[in-house]
Amino acid sequence: VQLQASGGGMVQAGGSLRVSCAASGRTFSMHAIGWFRQAPGKEREFVCGIDRSGGTSDYADSVSGRFTISRDNAKNAVYLQMDSLKPEDTGVYYCAAKYGIAWFIVPKSYDYWGQGTLVTVSS
Repeated sequence: VQLQASGGGMVQAGGSLRVSCAASGRTFSMHAIGWFRQAPGKEREFVCGIDRSGGTSDYADSVSGRFTISRDNAKNAVYLQMDSLKPEDTGVYYCAAKYGIAWFIVPKSYDYWGQGTLVTVSS
């Protein structure tokens, strides 16, 4: 599975942005997906995850209620809708795929990574 994230950009605090992750390969639907982010000088952190069917998802406390993850297995795509953005949401956002049903919050659990897309939230 190859992943490519897109849709990042610059937005003011309080604004919204949707980032996408396009996947290639016929086994996309067999993989759980996680979104991670990395701010300058910080470790990569879990943002949210979705199971391979798209029926279950979970969020880090810092984004719960503001971000929504979804997937379309027919289109081999995963989306992250980000609302009420804050300056602390700034970072490079990565999508990652893990073969199996459920996502994990630990980055090293994932088998494939996209190249990342930069999200900058200005105050």
